[in-house]
Amino acid sequence: MGDWLLQHRRFLLFLLLLLVLGGFVAAQKLPVALFPQVAFPRVEVSVDAGNMPIPQTQIALTRPLEQVLRAVPGVRKIRSTTARGAADISVQFAWGSDMKTALLQVEAAINQELPKLPAGTQFHARRMDPTVDPILGLALTSSQLDPVALRRLAYYQLRPRLLSIPGVAQVTVQGGEQEEFQVVVDPWRLQHYGLSYTDVEKALAGANTIEAVGRSQRHYRLYQILSTSQLHNAEEIGKTILKSGPEGVVDLADVAKVSQGTRPEWTTVTANGHNAVLLNILQQPGGNTVAIDAALRKLLHKSAASLPKGVQISTWYDQSRLITAAAGSVRDAIIIGAILAALVLFAFLRNLRLTLIVAITLPSVLVASALVLYVLHQSFNIMTLGGMAAAVGLVVDDVVVMLEHLMRRITEERENWSILHLAQELSTPLAGSSAATLIIFIPLAFLSGVTGAFFQALAIAIAAALLISFLVAFLAVPVLAQLLLRQKDADKAEHQGALQAWLTARYCRLLARFLRKPLWLLLSVGLLIVAAAWSYTQVGSGFLPPMDEGGFVLDYRAPPGTSLAETDRLLGQVQQILAQTPEVAAYSRRTGLQLGGGITEANTGDFFIRLKQHRQHSIWQVMDSVRQQIQDQVPGLRVETGQLMEDLIGDLTAVPQPVEIKIFGSRPEVLEQVARRVTQSIQGVPGVTEAFAGITIAGDAIDIHVDPLRAQAIAGMTPAQVAQQLRTLLEGQVVTHIAHGEEMIGVRLRAPQDLAQHIEQLRRLPLIAPDGHTFFLNQVANISIQPGQAELNAENLQPMVAVTARIENGYAMGTVLAQIQQRLAKQNLPQGVYLQYGGLYQEQQQAMHALALVLLAAILLVAALLLFLYENFAIVLSILLTALLALGAVFVGLWLTGTERNLTAMIGMTMIVGIVTETAIFYFAELRSNDPAEIVRAGAARLRPVLMTAIIAILALLPLALGLGAGAEMQAPLAIAIISGLLAEIPLVLLVMPGIYVTLQRAWPTCKIRS
Repeated sequence: MGDWLLQHRRFLLFLLLLLVLGGFVAAQKLPVALFPQVAFPRVEVSVDAGNMPIPQTQIALTRPLEQVLRAVPGVRKIRSTTARGAADISVQFAWGSDMKTALLQVEAAINQELPKLPAGTQFHARRMDPTVDPILGLALTSSQLDPVALRRLAYYQLRPRLLSIPGVAQVTVQGGEQEEFQVVVDPWRLQHYGLSYTDVEKALAGANTIEAVGRSQRHYRLYQILSTSQLHNAEEIGKTILKSGPEGVVDLADVAKVSQGTRPEWTTVTANGHNAVLLNILQQPGGNTVAIDAALRKLLHKSAASLPKGVQISTWYDQSRLITAAAGSVRDAIIIGAILAALVLFAFLRNLRLTLIVAITLPSVLVASALVLYVLHQSFNIMTLGGMAAAVGLVVDDVVVMLEHLMRRITEERENWSILHLAQELSTPLAGSSAATLIIFIPLAFLSGVTGAFFQALAIAIAAALLISFLVAFLAVPVLAQLLLRQKDADKAEHQGALQAWLTARYCRLLARFLRKPLWLLLSVGLLIVAAAWSYTQVGSGFLPPMDEGGFVLDYRAPPGTSLAETDRLLGQVQQILAQTPEVAAYSRRTGLQLGGGITEANTGDFFIRLKQHRQHSIWQVMDSVRQQIQDQVPGLRVETGQLMEDLIGDLTAVPQPVEIKIFGSRPEVLEQVARRVTQSIQGVPGVTEAFAGITIAGDAIDIHVDPLRAQAIAGMTPAQVAQQLRTLLEGQVVTHIAHGEEMIGVRLRAPQDLAQHIEQLRRLPLIAPDGHTFFLNQVANISIQPGQAELNAENLQPMVAVTARIENGYAMGTVLAQIQQRLAKQNLPQGVYLQYGGLYQEQQQAMHALALVLLAAILLVAALLLFLYENFAIVLSILLTALLALGAVFVGLWLTGTERNLTAMIGMTMIVGIVTETAIFYFAELRSNDPAEIVRAGAARLRPVLMTAIIAILALLPLALGLGAGAEMQAPLAIAIISGLLAEIPLVLLVMPGIYVTLQRAWPTCKIRS
């Protein structure tokens, strides 16, 4: 092998260069996004059937759809929320399902059932993936343009330009107003002329037509014959003829007032306290968020000159900032890691040429890793970038081990040495150690759920870097050393300074005593086990690490039935609080709408609040402060706060809150009572905040019950005819459309608004019978006010109420839920009522169970690899016990740093098994016999490389562990877990493992070191 390396060294260097160049090109093409591209196994169905009471909506709409959707192949769970005339149905499939096919099957099932549903039912189904939320949010405000002109500018000028950018999937427009012509009919005048509302509808529709009536061919040309009678403005609408006869002509202006107005809207959109139009940009799956953002800003800069005066465009959300900041953190981590590695290497080996080799190989490995990510269809996201940053120290390890081995062997050989032949001596332990680090990632491929979706990308990034690192350390580093190093470099590197010599001597004496006195071994192991067990009980469990995203969502709900005007008044106070909060940079507000969609009323909505990059307080402190001020200053307004990532994961998985207690039973009124008791019970648990009973009351309703007998006797009408006329009078009905520029403007027929401002006016509302006479509504109907009804929830067709809550920052999810479970265990539930725990806690429990299996599988795979390498149970057990003791030390590190045992920490624990195994393999590669003196000699030989690699890895991971830089909080528990294991690795591998090996070797005296 050495001869082959020597013969092809130029080829290998050129191949490394090509690999780096390929990685550089791939890095330019890799998509850049916040999350890995994952197809979440969920389809969200929104159904609208007009206005119906909630119980009737559930019977006529929700239940039939639940039953047909439950029969769709692959459906695991169905969850529904029923409101007045509308329903949201979440259809959950198994992870790994083909969601394109699943969406088509869901739509087909609904379309088959659609004819049986109430007339006019409409539905929309969408797959849930990380692109359902905007990557960029723009707000348009103006001191000169009215809301109609501002929306028209956004929709017809800016939106098409934004859609032309590659990678943009959709641009939604919220806010503003839409123009329409309003025909306000006087019912008394209509009755005077013997006309009905139907006559007006027919006249307007008949006066505004364009129709192809035939074709004509003449003189080599073909003509299409059009019959046109189009309306263009309010004046022409008013001249529409309703009736003509001997007494003259009756046109629309005789019975109605025609004017330009706006469509009725029960929503409000603002930005920074001013009425605004929002543009929400959504990217295509696999799109490059950063590239899209750059193109958008370039386009907006060019378009600024063409915008009307007084129009301002501001950004209320920008996902690319977090991504670019995270990428900057990775860059900084790589630079810091390289500098620290060079300094440590120089401190131990005192040679600039060795430092230069590390400076060349480290960035080369990371850049080449991008090529692997590209081949595997990955992207640069918060997980892969964090994985590359976490791999910096591990990448340097391989290079350092190879260089240290070469320096020592050159010094021993003195003459006739060949670096490439000496490197071959390390091939087996280097391959075995790299395999030990890589195989632990194999079980991660079988993870599902949110854990698999996110952490498989992390594992792929780290594994790619480690694989390239092995190839570079084995092939390229020896070639570079052959070109750059000389005998004097090795002599200088191997010459121990006073400190190293003193440390080596002390270590040898300590290890010799350790081997002679097994009691020291038992005491050390016992103390570590006790400390680990105690720390385990003190470390709380969590889900994903909390991360400062630079902004948060504030959901709000005014008391049931609160009008839009009153809700706006309450929210004006909230906007004052936000304006006075120094950390707030910008915000947008939706009322009657939600950022993520869903059923909303005029008393509900959300804010998105973007914070300044440089601020004194953390995002959690700002969230707590804003929430507390709202509770103190705006009574009656219930708010919930959460960062966008948390909300997005909740939307994608249909588990929007960390705490969710699902209460099942057959009677909704009983479930509501139990839900209120449960909410009161959990509110006193430390760490629980924003507890909600899960009972959403729709506003009061005015019930008009038409008596069929009276309607027929007095007016000769059916209840449906009465309802149709009421709809025209009260809500208005668009009877035709008029072309105006790029849009079609509706013509709405309605009655004067002052006819039905109060219930008494509503009772005296004049209706027109088919024979032309007028009668009042109370003559044919009973009118009463019905109290608001609670929205109905169900899971797998079972009635359910979900009590939800959030957990304050600093409290562990597992600890809080354990206390909640203790309290609720004392609840006396009615017969037939039972509880289940869902939310992110359920996801966490499933993820922790899966990761525990992954950890076990990793240990077993490492054991198999060690048996293959050594065929020696004493060595295998020594290494495995050392790795398990290092896992125990991780719990001590998590406890000392106040870090939760969450998903990223579990990944770090899994990696520690491979890292400790890698170091142990190099130790046994140095060992030549079972003699205690040889064991001490091998330990002395490995002392310096163990210290170097551990210190370099620790220092390289330190920026992540400290949470320095955007996005670093996501990887901080992983870094802390690895650093804790590395700190324990030094004494465990150098002292405890040899002691374990000697003890086991005495138990199996026939076991020998395999040469």
